[in-house]
Amino acid sequence: MTRRPAGARVVLAVVAVAAVCQVPGLFRAPITSTDAYRYVWDGRVQLSGTSPYSHVPLADELARLRDPVLFPGLSPTDHSGVTGPPRVPRDPAALAAASADDPRTKINRPRVPTIYPPVAQAYFAAVALVTPWSVRTFGLQVAAAALAVALTALLASQLKRTNRDPRWALLWGWSPIVVLEAGSAAHVDVLSALLIAAAVAVAARRRPVLAGLLLGAAAATKLLPLLLLPAFTAIKQRDLRTPLVAIGTFIASYIPHLLAAGTLVIGFLPGYLTQEGFDDGSSRSAILALVLPPEARQLAAGLLAVTLAILAIRRHGREPIAVTCCWLYGAALLITTPTYPWYGLPLIALAVLANRFEWLVVPVAAYLAYASFGHDQRQGLIYTAALVIVVIAITLRQRSATPIRFDEPIGARQH
Repeated sequence: MTRRPAGARVVLAVVAVAAVCQVPGLFRAPITSTDAYRYVWDGRVQLSGTSPYSHVPLADELARLRDPVLFPGLSPTDHSGVTGPPRVPRDPAALAAASADDPRTKINRPRVPTIYPPVAQAYFAAVALVTPWSVRTFGLQVAAAALAVALTALLASQLKRTNRDPRWALLWGWSPIVVLEAGSAAHVDVLSALLIAAAVAVAARRRPVLAGLLLGAAAATKLLPLLLLPAFTAIKQRDLRTPLVAIGTFIASYIPHLLAAGTLVIGFLPGYLTQEGFDDGSSRSAILALVLPPEARQLAAGLLAVTLAILAIRRHGREPIAVTCCWLYGAALLITTPTYPWYGLPLIALAVLANRFEWLVVPVAAYLAYASFGHDQRQGLIYTAALVIVVIAITLRQRSATPIRFDEPIGARQH
């Protein structure tokens, strides 16, 4: 019988450990958010032949899709009083009222349409197709856990391929953040992280078109991967295939929904951006908030984002693309300082790929900020501490003549 190489056995062991870590989260309902209930609903609505952008969850037109799990206080024969196409108000007070939760359903923001892009919607529909209504969010939790394990396998294999120890993939596979947000909360960000990591891996193998398809699909899962386009832009080499294919993939994914829902395909995105302070900087950019008034934060954040994008383009080819994607994504989180820790899932995978483990403090800071919701100054200080740690680590790496290496081949440390 042929024996597996030592490296292959290590990869299998790493994947097995990651799978075991996901199991506990499957035995209870999501605890960090209620997003999974919206995922279940969006998938169910699509299977009924309706666009989730065209109606809100409380709409009486979709009453036949209600069940006691998602709608404990509203039966299919009850009238919610909500009818017609969704309208997202612009007035802050009206927007807050429209996006408030309703005790009759577990779905968050049930009076506004979905915000999730088309690839995420396809994923929701695929899971709903094989998931009975009675199992609640379990199907999505299993799917997210499987994606997390698949990403562990991808990371371990990529590390092995580049002569690094595949056991470093466990920084993703057994991360408490991944355990909480994949098998437990079933966040779609796990799918986005997998697609981003796959795009980076194939880009490193000089397959620009496939990298573009994967990056575009990641952006059509969660919009944040669009921020990574500069890292894939090779102006000096006159090769723009990856960003062009990514943008084309992203746009093409919306066409079926555009035909079905028209301009409603934009969903709740404008309202979300307003509520989250992206329009005026009032409740985002917690680090900038420590030193700048609200009216100046948006401008400062925009200038920083443009500067980082230009820097990423200029550094193309000077460093591994995984490194560029890591600091670009991490810096974007430090600029916007989201209070949703699952936004940091792709950064964990990128930190492993790039061998830049200092960036792991940013998702940790997001959890502390999540626990400090409503205390803006405290959130700013938490993210500032993460920024300081990252800057110190980068400085030490650049100044050290013999930097600490985490990428030694397997067995190199044996004496």
